[in-house]
Amino acid sequence: MGLQLGHAIVCSHWGAQSDKSLSQDGDVIIGGLFNLHYIPSAVDQSFTKMPHYEPCTGLDLESLKYTYAMPFAVEEINRNNTLLPGVKLGYRIHDSCSRYPWALQVALSLVGGDTHRCNFTASMSHGQPVSLLIGPDASTTSIMLTTILGPLSVPIISYLASCPCLSDRTKFPNFFRTIPSDIYQARAMARMAIRFHWTWIGAVVINNDYGQLAIQVFQEEVQGKGVCLDFIETVHRETIVNDARRAALTIQASTVRVILIFCWYTDVKELFMELAKRNVTDRQFLASEAWSTSDDLFQDRAISKVASGVVGVAIRSSAIPGYENYLRSLHPINRPDDVFLHEFWQKEFGGTESLEGVEHPFTDTSQLRVTYNVYLAVYAAAHALHRLLSCPDGDSSPRNSSTCSSPKHIKPIELLQHLNKVNVTTPQGEMFHFQGADIPAMYDLVNWQNTPKGPLKIVLIGRVEGLELHLNESAIQWSTGSNQVPISVCSESCPPGTRMANRKGEPVCCFDCIPCAAGEISKTTGSLHCEHCPLEFWSNVEQTSCIPRQLDFLAFNETLGITLTTAAVSGAAVTAAVFVVFLCYRQTPMVRANNSELSFLLLLSLKLCFLCSLVFIGRPSVWSCRFQQAAFGISFVLCVSCLLVKTLVVLAVFRSARPGSEALMKWFGAGHQRGSVCLFTGIQVIICAIWLSLSPPVPRRDLGFQGSKVTLECAMASVVGFSLVLGYIGLLACTCLLLAFLARKLPDNFNEAKLITFSMLIFCAVWVAFVPAYVSSPGKYVVVVEIFAILASSYGLLFCIFAPKCFIILLRPGKNTRKHLMAR
Repeated sequence: MGLQLGHAIVCSHWGAQSDKSLSQDGDVIIGGLFNLHYIPSAVDQSFTKMPHYEPCTGLDLESLKYTYAMPFAVEEINRNNTLLPGVKLGYRIHDSCSRYPWALQVALSLVGGDTHRCNFTASMSHGQPVSLLIGPDASTTSIMLTTILGPLSVPIISYLASCPCLSDRTKFPNFFRTIPSDIYQARAMARMAIRFHWTWIGAVVINNDYGQLAIQVFQEEVQGKGVCLDFIETVHRETIVNDARRAALTIQASTVRVILIFCWYTDVKELFMELAKRNVTDRQFLASEAWSTSDDLFQDRAISKVASGVVGVAIRSSAIPGYENYLRSLHPINRPDDVFLHEFWQKEFGGTESLEGVEHPFTDTSQLRVTYNVYLAVYAAAHALHRLLSCPDGDSSPRNSSTCSSPKHIKPIELLQHLNKVNVTTPQGEMFHFQGADIPAMYDLVNWQNTPKGPLKIVLIGRVEGLELHLNESAIQWSTGSNQVPISVCSESCPPGTRMANRKGEPVCCFDCIPCAAGEISKTTGSLHCEHCPLEFWSNVEQTSCIPRQLDFLAFNETLGITLTTAAVSGAAVTAAVFVVFLCYRQTPMVRANNSELSFLLLLSLKLCFLCSLVFIGRPSVWSCRFQQAAFGISFVLCVSCLLVKTLVVLAVFRSARPGSEALMKWFGAGHQRGSVCLFTGIQVIICAIWLSLSPPVPRRDLGFQGSKVTLECAMASVVGFSLVLGYIGLLACTCLLLAFLARKLPDNFNEAKLITFSMLIFCAVWVAFVPAYVSSPGKYVVVVEIFAILASSYGLLFCIFAPKCFIILLRPGKNTRKHLMAR
């Protein structure tokens, strides 16, 4: 009752559809809904504005070709002895003329039986309702019919409705299709963009679910993969001329070289015409299945320069054996009731010509795409019916058993249940089953290539299977006319050694390339970040790889090492020369008056001080690290001890001249002097022995200093030990300085206390400056600072104490007398 009421409302409000249909009787009838005619694009198809219609005009040959796949498949099934044996399959095919209300009227009349139609002729009144509906082609129409017929559980198998929304089984439980969801073609295009590194893309989409959902899926797929859309131009069917002009201007002004188009082929043609007017021929277009195989486009020479190189996703093509012969055998004489064939014949020939042996687009079966989808839909329906009508005991004649379903009393809900479970096998051996509403996604990848004769041709370059992209890149002819992949980027990829830095306020695909900082690298093109090199490595000059850091230490063969070595050897040589002078003139008053034994010991210690600096030069080793600090500490303590004792002797000599002080000289005899030097030096030896036995310096790589070199140094495992060594030297030096300062004004022509005072001032100044310089110096320059302090203090002592004496001995021998020295 509800179906009759709804049908009556449709008939009364929108009127009767044109009487264009094709039918064949049978035990079981399946319905077919096709769009064989098109209406002008300016006509408003909304339900509220269509009380009257213009006549159906413009028979479409491609639609007619795939419409005849339904009767062909039905006849093929009826000849099959294993599929639906004993059951004759019939069909009723109607043209909705691309009008939603007519599609609804046809569907209601097919499901309810012809008695509910508005004004069918008697010859077309069969009265038997269809068990299943094949079609429609549009997603919008499919959504409408599925929603209305859903409560009746009438199965609908579409061959062209690809909206992802129709996969929702909670909303559309009675819907099936033999074309994949648009999700898969949008994902395939996204993967092509990622594969060819097209990071800067434009898009033109139709303003309906097909275009909007497709671009949404594309954006979701490329999110986070470095692909950006510079623009998305939306076009409307009603205003396509103005919209195409606007989109063409956007494409012309943009730096984008790859444009994605989700539109109907008529919309694309308008766009290409506008681009051709502006001579925009250097863009690479990605085509959706709605126009990727359109004869009307790639055979139009007016837009061939714009359309050359198009790469697109296409409904997969498959051969149907015998279909070409079937089409060639069609003739109005043999099919007097076939209104579609009569109209086609009148349009193309206007006479009695035959299609046998004639080259005509209608009989071209090299690219059967939608046709094959219709073919699969019919076989899916047949296999579901076969499951439903088969007897439980396996009897192949369902009519002969009371337990079998009757072909005349098929319940749509039972057929729907079997359709959900059916495994379909075509005569060509292809097997598939519905996964919810969908079949496994399969597409062809096609390329529009130039031909010597002028028109473009479609070349198969790959396929899509689910989420897998199989592409023969060498077979592609791009828009450039070569196999060189077009480049479409906002910013060129950053080379190795740099990183990407996004520009403020611009998409992530637009960026600047910033060189990596020292010690950082980037190995790959388009790096987002630079990586820090491990501690023992440093970046090369190109900042592309980490190389081992060069070991750096104060070597003998470098300029600084040679300079310091020369200074040390020269100091030792000068000391040796002074030693020889003193040895030669050891009997003179100048040498004897200054305690010759301590002078010789002082010269020996100074020579050791000069030579110990050489231990600091060269590659540090376990023993060199231990020996250098011990040699330095002991040599300088020996030197300062000699000066301290000499100062004490000077003070004691002048003190002993006072009455009652004769006993003081007993403590400063030659033996006591040697003993004092040994005592002071022995204390340092003990400090060094304890330090080196408990926590000696060890060779270590100093990784803390940033640079291409890593310093190999003697690390102080115990700062306390080193501090004690320096502190003890400082204590002796300060004591010596104090005592020498007190003795500086004692009467004598040659008072050695003055020389010792000046030398110890230099000594203390050098080592006070040494501490902050030592702490703040980087790398090997720590060693340089210590050597410099050793040499500076050693030269200071040598020249301050011995230069005046050598001057008198060698150049003023007249003053080298006891009388002169004792004079006041």
